[in-house]
Amino acid sequence: MSEVTDLKERRFYPAVDAIEELLRDPEEEILMVAIDGKCGSGKTRLAEFLSRKLDANVFHMDDFFLRPEQRTEERMQEVGGNVDYERFREEVLIPLFYGDPVVYRPFRCSIMGFRPDDEITIPPKRLNIIEGSYSQHPYFGNPYQLRIFMDIDEETRRQHIFERSGEEKLQDFIDKWIPKEDAYFERYNIKEKSDLVISWS
Repeated sequence: MSEVTDLKERRFYPAVDAIEELLRDPEEEILMVAIDGKCGSGKTRLAEFLSRKLDANVFHMDDFFLRPEQRTEERMQEVGGNVDYERFREEVLIPLFYGDPVVYRPFRCSIMGFRPDDEITIPPKRLNIIEGSYSQHPYFGNPYQLRIFMDIDEETRRQHIFERSGEEKLQDFIDKWIPKEDAYFERYNIKEKSDLVISWS
């Protein structure tokens, strides 16, 4: 790991400390950690870091975008409604709660649907990381032992999206997805209700 990577990931250690504290409790048989927060803030990177360091399963909210038939005008106007929270609860959270394997098909934006041979089976582990915006959606109740919010300033947020996705996608985020995301954070006080806030800077 390079020095630059070390410096960028140093801010992740409060999450490691908090999770290690939970892991020391023998009564917590199944641990679920949510990483919510702003796009471009490092949610996926934190999840991958925790997976390597603490041997965790990682589940991505991006695998549960709405299918085309779900994208009704009513649903797209719903705060926090642009994710398939119903399917995520049934296919991920409920099996995790019972310590069962998780079996699901990720939604592929490139084809706006599922690939028939794309089923994923994830064997149970004690530690499970739920990564992505809307992972703390109130529809789920509060199944998590730890809730993390990843924060980032607006200028850096846009720069990261541009570097990752290009100018056209950045404008799409600015016009559509960032306002929806911010409305969800504000309506449900996601940052304020999180147990730990990690800032990019």
